[in-house]
Amino acid sequence: MFKIGVLVDSFRVGIDEGIGRARQIGAEGIQIYATYGDMAPENLTAARKKEILDKVESNGLVVSALCGDLGGHGFMDESENKWKIEKSKRIMELAKELKTDVVTTHIGVVPADMNDPVREIMRKACDELALFGDSIGASFAIETGPEKAWLLKEFLDSLSAKGVRVNFDPANLVMVSGDDAALAAEILAPYIVHTHAKDGVMISSDESGVSFMEMPLGEGDVDFPRYLRALKNTGYDGFLTIEREVGDDPGKDISEAVEFLRREIALL
Repeated sequence: MFKIGVLVDSFRVGIDEGIGRARQIGAEGIQIYATYGDMAPENLTAARKKEILDKVESNGLVVSALCGDLGGHGFMDESENKWKIEKSKRIMELAKELKTDVVTTHIGVVPADMNDPVREIMRKACDELALFGDSIGASFAIETGPEKAWLLKEFLDSLSAKGVRVNFDPANLVMVSGDDAALAAEILAPYIVHTHAKDGVMISSDESGVSFMEMPLGEGDVDFPRYLRALKNTGYDGFLTIEREVGDDPGKDISEAVEFLRREIALL
């Protein structure tokens, strides 16, 4: 059955204290940002990596995934891709050192037009990362949301290797692309290796863009009972990792999210 995790950075207290808080609220794993600052691969000594892993394990936790989102336009800008690909590889190597196989990221927005040159730029970058992931036993997991699930699956099917997978975020689908989370889980089932537990609402969508709002779990438009049943039916049994990006009291929101997920899981 599903395991409950938390994006440790959501506590906004630093990784060392965040690990303790994750244990206190009953999480089974943590996800860690590894793109900048102390947790960036280039800034971590071997001793610090061992210290972090020891602290995680002594608190009865595991690392569910690292976050390797490098911002900007993902891999849509060819002039940026060389350094982004190399840093992404280093983050995947760090993930393996911290005993996880998953790095989550945003790659930009996949163009629906098969002939759009940006799509080929993104495909080439993801192909290289997929091959590297396969070579070390890691998954570079694209976060859902900017495009419909069918389009993301079409893009993934076009890659020559399997190392690029999916980090399924139901809220992003509901808030940004107006997709159905349960149906999307069925479509992307072969690729899902990690998920985010998040909720939200789309406020408006028109030619000027999309506006949305993240909400506490159970208060947005994600139909969690239906979504979790669909996810379970795909055979996925990994982490539901709570991500709380807004709110004045993230610790309270995360604790309540753990209880919400426990109730929903018990009903499956």
